[in-house]
Amino acid sequence: MMKLSGTIILVTFLFLGYPKDVQGRRRSLNHKYLQGNNTDEAAALRFLVDYDKKASVVCNFVMSSQWNYNTNITDVNRQQMQEAQLEYAKFQKEVWKLATSFAWKNFRDSSIRRQFKVLSVLGRAALEDDKLSELQKLLGEMRDSYAQTKICDYKIEKPKRSDCNLPLEPDLTRIMSKSRDFDELLFTWKAWHDASGQPIREKFNRYVELSNEAASLNGFKDHGDYWRSAYDTPDFEEQLENLWYSLRPLYHQLHAYVRRKLVQEYGEDKIDPAGPIPAHLLGNMWAQSWTNILDLTLPFPEKQSIDVTEAMVAQGYTPSRIFKMADDFFASLGMKSVPEDFWEKSMLWKPEDRDVVCHASAWDFCDRGDFRIKQCTEVTMEDFVTAHHEMGHIQYYLQYVDQPLVFREGANPGFHEAVGDAISLSVITPSHLRQVGLLNKAEDDYENDMNFLFTMGMEKIAFMPFGYLLDKWRWKVFSGEISSERLNEAWWDYRIKYQGISPPVNRTEENFDAGAKYHVPSNIPYIRYFVSFVLQFQLHQAMCDAAGYEGPLYKCDVYKSKEAGRLLSSVLALGSAKPSPEAIRILTNGRTTKMDAAPILEYFEPLMRWLEEENAESPLGWRGENGADVKTSIGVLITIVLPIISRFILE
Repeated sequence: MMKLSGTIILVTFLFLGYPKDVQGRRRSLNHKYLQGNNTDEAAALRFLVDYDKKASVVCNFVMSSQWNYNTNITDVNRQQMQEAQLEYAKFQKEVWKLATSFAWKNFRDSSIRRQFKVLSVLGRAALEDDKLSELQKLLGEMRDSYAQTKICDYKIEKPKRSDCNLPLEPDLTRIMSKSRDFDELLFTWKAWHDASGQPIREKFNRYVELSNEAASLNGFKDHGDYWRSAYDTPDFEEQLENLWYSLRPLYHQLHAYVRRKLVQEYGEDKIDPAGPIPAHLLGNMWAQSWTNILDLTLPFPEKQSIDVTEAMVAQGYTPSRIFKMADDFFASLGMKSVPEDFWEKSMLWKPEDRDVVCHASAWDFCDRGDFRIKQCTEVTMEDFVTAHHEMGHIQYYLQYVDQPLVFREGANPGFHEAVGDAISLSVITPSHLRQVGLLNKAEDDYENDMNFLFTMGMEKIAFMPFGYLLDKWRWKVFSGEISSERLNEAWWDYRIKYQGISPPVNRTEENFDAGAKYHVPSNIPYIRYFVSFVLQFQLHQAMCDAAGYEGPLYKCDVYKSKEAGRLLSSVLALGSAKPSPEAIRILTNGRTTKMDAAPILEYFEPLMRWLEEENAESPLGWRGENGADVKTSIGVLITIVLPIISRFILE
C-alpha cells in the first residue's frame, strides 16, 4: 500500500511537461463548467490519458484508506483516511487548474468535451484548505457518531452502562422487525433517534454551510443543485414530482389497508383509523420498508410464505454461499463473474473483534481489478436480496471497466442502484426460488399471487415516499427554504405529508430525527433510491421483453437469458459516457428518454385492483396530508406547515 507521501509525489509528477503559466495559477471560481483559452485538442487528449493513469493510482490510495476505516473503526484509521482525503483534494485542485486551461467547449470530440465537463467541477476541494479540513473533520465525526451509537436494553429496568450496548445492526433492527410489544418498539425507536440524531445537529448545520459554500464556488446555487447535476436532466425535479403523483394512488391504497390491520392489532387508542401511522409500528426503524410486519398484514396468511429464510438456514447457507448465488445469476446471463480475489478481500459478515460500518456497500478501487463488498450479512431472505443488489454494483463496475476513470460510474446515480434490484425482481419470483431449491412447489393461484405482490408492495411501494422526501427535505435545507431553526419540524411535515407517518412521541427542535438515517450524517444523496425504484422496473420490463417473455410482468424471471444479459451489458458498459436520457433510450429501444412509472404500475396492477376492493369501506389518505393538525399515537399535537461517499462506494 502507498504511503501518504506518495500522493504528493503523484500530484507533482502529473504536471511535469505542462506550461509553467498553468502551474500554480489560481483561476477564478464561482462559474459553472469553466474553460480557458488553450485550443490544442491533441494536447487535451494527452492530458486526459495522463490524468487517467495518475488519478487511478491516487483514487486507489484514497479508497484503501476509506476501506481500512470502514472495516476497522479506530482513531488511527480515521486520521489516515482524513489525511488521504485532504491530499486527494490537493490533487483535484491541481487537475482542475489544468483542465480549465483548455477551451474544451469547442473541441470536436464529444467524449473529450464530456470528460472535461466533469473535470471542470472541483467539488468540495474548491474550499480554502482550512475550511476543507473542517468539512472533512465534520463528516468524519458525524459518521463516527452514527456508527458507534448504541442504546440500552428495554428489558432491563435499571440498566448499567454495560447494558447500553445494543447497536443498530443487528440488535435494534431485529427488535424493530420482530417485536410486537408497542412499548418496546416505542422505547427502541425513541432511544435510537435521540442517541444517533440529536448529538450531530449542530455539526450538520455547519456541514450545510460549508457544503453550500463549496457548491457556490463551483457555480451551483447550493449543494442540492450540485447533487442534482449528476442526473443530466434539466426537468429532473418536475419528473420526480410527476412520478410520485403517478404512484401516490397505489401508495394510498396500501397505506389504508396496512393502517386498518395495525388498528386491529394495537387498537384505536394507539392508532387513529383515519390518521398517519406511528413511525415505530411498521417493522423498520425509518418505516421505509414494511415487509417485517407481514405476519400482521398478509392477505392470505394460510398460504405458503415466500420468505425462504428457514430453507436457507436448513440448507446450511453462509454469507459466502449467498454471494456466490448472486454471482451465478449474472454469469447465467452471459455477464462477468467477480475476480477470484473478491472473495478474499471482501467483508461479507460482521467481524467479532472490532467495530465496523455495517451498512452494506460495494467498492471500486479504481484499478480495474479490485472490487469488494462490505456487508454484515445474516442468513435471511432479506440479505439474500441485498446481496444481489450489491453484486449489481459490482457487475456495473465490471462492465464499464474499460471506460476512462471519469466515466466509470453509472449513467446516473439511480442507474447504479437499479441494476441489482432489477435482477432481484427475477430472483424473488416463486418460480426462481423453486428453481434454485429454496422454495417447495407452491400452488400457482390467485391467493398466492396476491401474497407475492403484496409482499413486493410492502417493500417497493412502501418505500417510494420516503425515498422521495428525504432529499426533497435536504434540498430545501441546502437552499435555505428550511431554516436551521426548524429542521425537525420540517422533517416531520414531510414525513406526514408524503408518507403518512407520524412521530410516536413528541419531537421538538432539540431533536434531529433525519440524522438517525445513515445517509444524512454520511453525506450520501438519497434520491438515487427513488430513481432506482422506478428505473429497476423499466430495466426489468426491457430485459423480459429481450428474453421473449410473455405473461404478467411480476412473474418474469430472466435467469439464464443471454438476450437479457446482452441488453443489460450494452447499457452498463457505457458507464457515464453518455447522458442518462440516452441510456434510457438505448434500454427502451428508443421508446422514451425519460423515467417512466408505467412499468411499476403494470407490475402491481393486480394488487391495485385487490386493494381497491379491500378498502372500499375504508378512508384513504390521512389527517395532516394537506396541512391540517394531526395528533400522534399518544396525543401530542403537531402542527403541519407545508412549505429534507464517494462515487466509488455504492450501497
